[in-house]
Amino acid sequence: MTTTTPTHHRTNSKYLPKDWLGPGLEPQTKAAKKVVTIVICVLWYACNISVVLLNKALLTTFEFKKPVILTLCHMLTCSILSYFVSLTKIFPRQYVQTRSQLVKICTLAGVFVTSIVLGNVSLRYIPVSFNQAIGATTPFFTAMLAALIQAKFESRVTYISLIPVVVGIIITTGGEPSFHTFGFLACVGGTFCRGLKSVMQAVLLSSENEKMSSMNLLMYMSPAAVVILIFVAAVVEPTGVYDTLELLKSPFFCFILWANCVLAYCLNLLNFLVTRYTSALTLQVLGNGKGVVAAGVSIAIFRNPVTVQGMLGYF
Repeated sequence: MTTTTPTHHRTNSKYLPKDWLGPGLEPQTKAAKKVVTIVICVLWYACNISVVLLNKALLTTFEFKKPVILTLCHMLTCSILSYFVSLTKIFPRQYVQTRSQLVKICTLAGVFVTSIVLGNVSLRYIPVSFNQAIGATTPFFTAMLAALIQAKFESRVTYISLIPVVVGIIITTGGEPSFHTFGFLACVGGTFCRGLKSVMQAVLLSSENEKMSSMNLLMYMSPAAVVILIFVAAVVEPTGVYDTLELLKSPFFCFILWANCVLAYCLNLLNFLVTRYTSALTLQVLGNGKGVVAAGVSIAIFRNPVTVQGMLGYF
């Protein structure tokens, strides 16, 4: 008689148990699931908009002009909280199986970090409303990169539907009164890297043994991102740690930075839950709606000027 060693604790299978959220956490009725879904979507909206606005406030209002250090704080918080959340079994734990898989995760971490740093850098120079408008082109970059890298082509209708997005951004850029060349290029670069990260994730972790959920991927990418950011910060923001420690003497700044970092992690967790309870498409639709709301709230709070041309291009 042969025996097998249980491996369910280290599985990377795409098939998840029905109770993967942990005992008693999965809603049992359709009505309960609907309520949970609505609550998760509302929390996702609140966290997403809050993170963007707090990033802008920290980088401008509080004179915390250290986007790399800010990103380092986010990733350090994600590393710590990801580990503790994994212990609660809110999401099924997966493990790195091979050195090749580890290298791929570190590569993704590099692209992930670049997208976040460039996004934070852009917020120093351009308003949130313009930043969100440019971010709406992420599907365009994703589709183009998928065609170039994966030779994966969408339907003609899909490509045609992307044209108004690009044209709208061109119109918005021409009518943006707070346009800043470096901020614009940083934001476009960050948006490009977000699309590249999505395509690279599909390519590098495509085998059944290497597939990971977004939360497991975040848990392993975050420490790698922290290491990368430490070296980047040492080069481009050598006084960043000292300046941050000086600002942390203010209790209010300390609270805002802490809240910003925790919300950044919660947003990643909610991204996973929104996809789980709805679909990846719903997440993209919510993202487009979030951009409009965030832009409106930003204009109301930061009072950045807008033009009719810019508004028409965005909408």
